[in-house]
Parts: sequence; C-alpha cells; structure tokens
Amino acid sequence: MADLHELSAVQLRDALAEGKLSAREATEHYLRRIEARNKALGAFITVTAGQAMHDAAAADELYAHTAGDSGADVLPLLHGMPVAFKDLTDVAGVVTTHGSAALDHRPAPADGVLAAALKAQGVISLGKTQVPEFGLTAYSENRVAPPSRNPYAMSRSSGGSSGGSAAAVAAGLIPFAPGTDGGGSIRIPAAACGLVGLKPGRGLVPAGESTGDPARLVVTGPLARRAEDAALMLDALTHDALKPDAADPAGPRGGYLEALRREPGKLRIGISLDSPWQGIFPFTPDAEALEALAEGTRMLEAAGHSTSEAAIRYDNRYPDAFTTAWTAGVGAARISPRREPLLTPLTRTFRRRAQQRSATKLAEAVGFLRQFQRDTIAQYAAWDLIMTPALAQTPRPVGWFTGTHGDGPWPTEWAGDADGDYRRQCEYAPWSSMVNACGLPAITLPVHWTHGTSGTSLPMGIQLIGPMGSEALLLQVAAQLGF
Repeated sequence: MADLHELSAVQLRDALAEGKLSAREATEHYLRRIEARNKALGAFITVTAGQAMHDAAAADELYAHTAGDSGADVLPLLHGMPVAFKDLTDVAGVVTTHGSAALDHRPAPADGVLAAALKAQGVISLGKTQVPEFGLTAYSENRVAPPSRNPYAMSRSSGGSSGGSAAAVAAGLIPFAPGTDGGGSIRIPAAACGLVGLKPGRGLVPAGESTGDPARLVVTGPLARRAEDAALMLDALTHDALKPDAADPAGPRGGYLEALRREPGKLRIGISLDSPWQGIFPFTPDAEALEALAEGTRMLEAAGHSTSEAAIRYDNRYPDAFTTAWTAGVGAARISPRREPLLTPLTRTFRRRAQQRSATKLAEAVGFLRQFQRDTIAQYAAWDLIMTPALAQTPRPVGWFTGTHGDGPWPTEWAGDADGDYRRQCEYAPWSSMVNACGLPAITLPVHWTHGTSGTSLPMGIQLIGPMGSEALLLQVAAQLGF
C-alpha cells in the first residue's frame, strides 16, 4: 500500500479488476495522500471522503457478486478507480463553485454528463479540483480557495484551467483525471506539471458541462502520467454512454489502449514557432522552450520520423475573434448585479465587454473561426503532424499573471489589469487556442526538464497537433517516445 500511488493507472485498474486490491483500499490510500499533501498543494477545493468510501464499498460489493464464473469481464472499465473532477463539473450532492465567489454555492442536484459517464464506468470521485473563475485563465487561482501549486516547485503555478487536476495527478493524489480544454486547459497544466495531456478532436468526447460555447471550443480529455493511462481514460470517455455525439463512434479497433500495441509508422512532422497571437502580442520563447523543441526533434528523428520547418501563416483577425467567442459564456452567466464586485478583475472586465457585444458581432466571430479552421488545416495538411513547444515560458510563479499575490513583488500596474493579465497568458501559451478553433486533436509531452541554480527542476514540453481522428496516432507516438 505504501507505493500504491506509484502504480500506473492501467496497473491499478488491473489490480482492482483482478481482485488483488479492493476499491476501499485504493480509495483510503489516495484519501490519505490528499489529507497529507493538499493543504500545501491546493489541488482540491472539496474532498468528499465520506461519499467516496461509500461508493468504494458499493464497488467492492459489485465485485463480490461478479467475480464468479464471469470474472472481471462484466465489471465496468474503470471499476474502483479513484478520480476527481475539476470544479466546473457537476457531481451530485457536491457544490460546484466554478471558481467564483460571485455565485451561490449550492450542491448540484444531479451528476453532469461527464461525471455520470465516468461513474457508469466505475470511477470513485474523491472530490472537486481547483480551477480559475469560470475556467477562463491559464492559471488556477481564484477568490474561493488557495491557488493550485506546482508539485515540482510550490512557488510556481500548476497552470489552468485544469490546474488542480494536473497538480493532483502529478503529486500522486489521484492516478489520472479528466480535464476540459477550450483554449489549452488540458495541455497547459499538463505541460506545467510534467504530464501527458491529450485534447481530443471536436465531437469525439462532449465536454458535458460546457455552456455558452458558440464556437464549440471546449472538449474533454485525459491528464495522465503515461500514454497508456491517457488511452485508458479516453477509452472510458468514448464508451457507449458518450457515443451519440462522437465524431468517430467506433474509435480505433479494440480501443485506444489496444492501439498502443501498434507502431505509428514513419511520419512527416512540421516544426513551427508561428502563432496567431504574435501579431498583436509579439513574444520571444524562453531558451527552455526552444531546448524542449530541440529535444522533441531529436527524439522524433531517433524514432525514425522526418522533421522540417513549417512556416504557417495565421490570419491576424484571429485574436479578436477567439476572444469574442471564448468570453461569450461569461457574459451570459447568471450573476446578480450586487455580487458582480466579487468577480475577479479579468472576469468582470471580459463579462462587461461580452455583454456589450451584439449578437451579430458574436456570429461574425464564430463564422470567421470556421474560415480560420479551414485555412489553417489546409496548411497543416502538408505534414502528418505539426510540432510546437507546449509553452513559451517556464511555469510561472503563483500570482505572476495577476500581480496581486504570491512571491512578487510584481509591478504595481499589474494588479487588477485585466488586459495585461490576458496578454501575459497569451504570451505564456501562444500555441494552444488555435488548436481548439480548428477542432483538432493535440497532445503535450514532457520531453525536457530544466536545471535551475536553486536545484529546482521544472518540466518543459512539446505539443503535437494531428488531423481529425488522429488521437490514436498521437498516443502511439507518445508511447513510442517512452511516455
């Protein structure tokens, strides 16, 4: 039990399915890990220990009734597996804060689509993880609970918006987790915390809890320590309970985990530093980002793939269109006027602007993003995959984006500056959101670790972007590279 959290998610799943470990034993172990580490880490907003142990006992009773002649074949795919849901996802009987002090915090009356689907696959929910307010930012800090911190350097952010989930997986508080991604919200925290983060293509896995998303930017995908664990989570997410809206209901033959048994073949990979944000927010990638890109290139070429420079031209109207579509939901959120002062400066600013835009302006932005999708995909088609750095900078200090808390001091003009906050986010993760606009699958891999003078080593990664339906291919490449 002492090293249970060191098992991969697949190994843990197999131990539970084979009866070598009970669901109660697994749940107790991870709850103890959370109790010991979460106060400093800030990964969880809410821990539901009592309900988790009740559900674990029910899982063990199910195993006792099915472990006869039929064995584990009739058990749910993720029987007894502990997970957690980011606090944008409704879980029955648990408060969904959306990371906002401006909302009434009442228990959800029922499971959302995502929680219901994964519970049907046998998971045990241990609680709700930290998020930015309404999932809007690349860092998981809000006015509801302590910020989510990076397990590899506690003064640094774990990213966002799935930052609490990423921190929990990286710290061994849960074996893997579902995240949601509308502009990088799986890939950014995965990169910051040294995880494999897979954003599926549009339509493969519905986001479930997503509302106010006119451009269909948000999808659900896995955060995991290994490619095989991400594949297992994706198999559960694309099970029959979520199939009606799936772009590829059958998935790869035998599932995504089974697909890892096959080699990806020799691929043509285009390497690009171009970003649709660089026209409005010129940026220079950190040396560590370029080192990660060079290491990714070396690893891919050693695996037999060919690489070449990919010069991608992005329409300079993209930033305004993406921001308009991305913030539409917060403009429509039900918040009483008297509680709006409780919103963070960034949320309050972008909510006001969203409410001032006309429906025509929003429709034009969504229409432009569809044309942007067609134009960008046509350029990407010259290669099998496109590679970029995962992040342009090393994981940022807690409080760095807002300039309001953390280990500063930050420039005084940063505090409450919503536009400066947003610009810093776009410069930090300039290669993320355009993938959502294009609806394409992408994966981040932690190929490089920095070596600072303080002895702290931070992860830096690459992003691989594939064509529609390439989730299995991306996972195969990740496994081939040793992840």
